[in-house]
Amino acid sequence: MNPLMVRNLTVAYHRKPVLQEVSFSVPEGKLIGIIGPNGAGKSTLLKAILRLVPAASGEVLIYGKPYKAQRKLIGYVPQRGSVDWDFPTNALDVVLMGRYGHIGWIKRPGKEDVKLALSCLEKVGMENYAHRQINQLSGGQQQRVFLARALAQDATIYFMDEPFAGVDAATEKAIISLLNELKAQGKTVLVVHHDLHTVQEYFDWVLLLNMRVIGHGPTDEVFTVENLQKTYGGRLTFLDQGKLLVKHE
Repeated sequence: MNPLMVRNLTVAYHRKPVLQEVSFSVPEGKLIGIIGPNGAGKSTLLKAILRLVPAASGEVLIYGKPYKAQRKLIGYVPQRGSVDWDFPTNALDVVLMGRYGHIGWIKRPGKEDVKLALSCLEKVGMENYAHRQINQLSGGQQQRVFLARALAQDATIYFMDEPFAGVDAATEKAIISLLNELKAQGKTVLVVHHDLHTVQEYFDWVLLLNMRVIGHGPTDEVFTVENLQKTYGGRLTFLDQGKLLVKHE
């Protein structure tokens, strides 16, 4: 059974279509890059799948069932810029928020939850910052904390909205290492990604999106010059030599 199936999903803001009849499915245990120009609806797609924005029409199934029935299987890392980093809390508390889907919002996290949260912080190299206020962390450190929160959710399918945006090289390396670890565990990870230079290196499956699905499938089959031209129009130039090097015009 596919971890995710989207059928004829349409989303509009103020009657202006943002996504139009989007349909695709993804296989299990893949790193999937969601690729497209600014305004293509990439973040909106994740939010519509997660019921954070309403859909005008269409259907989303997680392992064959509606989102509401499968919440515990889902982990989500939003765009860093959409988070209120001045909220008075520390890194450990942020990661513990990832446990509430398992323990409920009324019960307090127990010793095992704290132990797991600290282990997740250690996996992203942030164990020494557990009690640091989140507004005192750098952008890359904040992103690592949010990844640790997603790990604490112990999900089966993850949705990540531009996790590499604005991070340093060391954090980017740590993130992709973590994503590969999740894939090795059989998890499915969908990532909104903007850097076309790293798509072939990072992802084994891609979804090309510009309001509609341009193509989806294995990266070596779908991430082609022809499909990128359809996705981005005339805003790209290409240099070959065996690898797609892409420059925005």
